[in-house]
Amino acid sequence: MIPWIQLDRAEMPDGGGDLRLKRRGSEFSIMLGATELMNSRLSGSEEALASLACQRVGSRKQASFLIGGLGMGFTLRAALTGLSADAHVAVAELVPAVVSWARGPMAEIFAGCLDDPRVSIIETDVGAVIAQAKASYDAILLDVDNGPEGLTRRENDRLYDLAGLGKAHAALTAGGILAVWSSAPDAGFTRRLIRAGFSVEEVKVRATGKRGARHIIWLATKGG
Repeated sequence: MIPWIQLDRAEMPDGGGDLRLKRRGSEFSIMLGATELMNSRLSGSEEALASLACQRVGSRKQASFLIGGLGMGFTLRAALTGLSADAHVAVAELVPAVVSWARGPMAEIFAGCLDDPRVSIIETDVGAVIAQAKASYDAILLDVDNGPEGLTRRENDRLYDLAGLGKAHAALTAGGILAVWSSAPDAGFTRRLIRAGFSVEEVKVRATGKRGARHIIWLATKGG
């Protein structure tokens, strides 16, 4: 068995713990404490987060997408595949080291997507970006936790409460999509989305292939 090697670590803001980047052969893992946040072998549901949104609003002229969390770039690459040349994708990443890892140890996985002219990286909290936006995005894709609660940092709870969902609603264009990734269902979150003015679809997707774990993606559409 090839052992895991820790390549780097980075502190989460506000004392949220350490992110650790690990490698085993060609496989990468990002850990927070004992929790694996992402693994380079499991990309299916993260890719679906973007492809499902692209199917619904990606054909718009000069489509504007906001992705919360860079991760290993699976969602970003899928968005770029599904969007036209005149689109723009902003990625809000709170931890600068994650961007450095994308350009360094994991450059092969990212395959140059950060240099795509449609992409801009914003090293800040995605919640702050959403709060400042008004009818700016055709899609907002959130994959910053393992579900609609602040796993990586408690402040992320504000993304998923009723007030936070109201801000996301205001940040979207008419008919825009708020897509949220989760490792498990959450009926309470579905109810909050509806209360915030969205029409809601829940899609079950596999983590990878046909036998991977089932994950949930909420596709919440702003009326109009």
